[in-house]
Amino acid sequence: MSVTRRQILARTGAATLGIAFTGALADLFAGSPAAADPRAGHGPLLPDPAGLLDLPAGFSYRVLSREGEPLRSGEGPVPSHCDGMSAFAGPYGGVRLVRNHENRPEARHAVPLVPGLVYDRGGRGGCTVLDLDAGGEVRAEHVGIAGTAVNCAGGPTPWGTWLTCEETEDRAGTKGYEKDHGFVFEVDPADPHRTGAVPLTALGRFAHEAVAVDPYSGIVYETEDAFDHPFGLFYRFLPERPLGGTGALRAGGTLEALRVPGVPDLSVVQEAGTVFESVEWVPVPDPQATGTPLRFQDFGPGGITHAQKLEGCYWGGRSVHFVSSFARASDGSGATHFGQVWRYDPRDRRLTLSVVFGPDTDVRLPGESPDNICLAPAGGLMVCEDGAGAQHVFGVSREGEVYPVARGRQDIGRPGAPEWGEFAGVTFAPDGRTMYLNCYEPGTTFAVTGPWFRAAGLSRA
Repeated sequence: MSVTRRQILARTGAATLGIAFTGALADLFAGSPAAADPRAGHGPLLPDPAGLLDLPAGFSYRVLSREGEPLRSGEGPVPSHCDGMSAFAGPYGGVRLVRNHENRPEARHAVPLVPGLVYDRGGRGGCTVLDLDAGGEVRAEHVGIAGTAVNCAGGPTPWGTWLTCEETEDRAGTKGYEKDHGFVFEVDPADPHRTGAVPLTALGRFAHEAVAVDPYSGIVYETEDAFDHPFGLFYRFLPERPLGGTGALRAGGTLEALRVPGVPDLSVVQEAGTVFESVEWVPVPDPQATGTPLRFQDFGPGGITHAQKLEGCYWGGRSVHFVSSFARASDGSGATHFGQVWRYDPRDRRLTLSVVFGPDTDVRLPGESPDNICLAPAGGLMVCEDGAGAQHVFGVSREGEVYPVARGRQDIGRPGAPEWGEFAGVTFAPDGRTMYLNCYEPGTTFAVTGPWFRAAGLSRA
């Protein structure tokens, strides 16, 4: 794919683009391998004869799990709408995958209600856990948490658990729910009954998307996915027991929201490399949203900073990175963009616009709406596309080149009007040899293997 079709844009002159652009982009990859190779990418995508997943030459996939098939535990069918996911080291060289299911009340296959793992019997969302052996075969598949709602993304913790996020603010008594929703829950992939189904209420009740935990301070950063105006906020949670291990976040803490003085909407920032010094964090007046949703609350004379469609969030190096999937002035944003990646350095209290994605003129190629993101073990960034037309996973090299990694081939549209399910949950095995990936609909989990390190000029014994 040419950079001109899907590129990183900066509204600066050509003479300054190299310095500002390269510096901002390199920050994304802190903690990933330093090697870089001009041969970024793995070559063109080849059509899959099975019609599931197009990959470059030398790569192959294995279907680990499909919606509607029986869970190996016998607890029920594999739930619908596979979304956010993370990979953890398992016993004897194996891997444990914790997979979200973004189920609303109308979902076809609910997460089975397993005793001891149920928050609300009216909820159809939750998580499932796949245990893979050292050869990559699925040896177990079972429920991790049930009775939650619209489990979209989340994030791993430094102590080896998964924080799953409800992307909803629905209350008890609506849509068949018996309890309020909009919380974060902790799931232990090794023993889900250890964590149960306890909402981490102090982290706030809002339409959560993703979280990232600072491994040095234990602060939890959270994105709010709000499509309509006023848009979502970027939060940090200061726990009473930072880095206290499994269950420690139940002890409570303080929830705050990001304020960039003089910037009510991040969409108005258009230049990659723009830096804001000494941003502020403002206490959230009512984290439980007992009367007013958090993004509508009064944060005082200075107001608060909003952003449309805040989605992916991850920790890299010494910073937290988060995605605004898009902004549209027609929806009430201050300006229009096709995707941003922001970086916040907590030591310097510095916020930087690292990447701005540009429009796409060919629906066969990725061109808008970055969603779930993760660092690739060979360097660079992997991004799940959630836009119109064909759906891809694409990589961004250190030099700013964007290249295709995978393309979905499962057509869920009508005759003559093809449509492809979005990708989500991209993550890598701890050894970096396998990329795991979800197709949202029909819910499908893939394991992709191939020469991940070769294209970056690296070797892995």
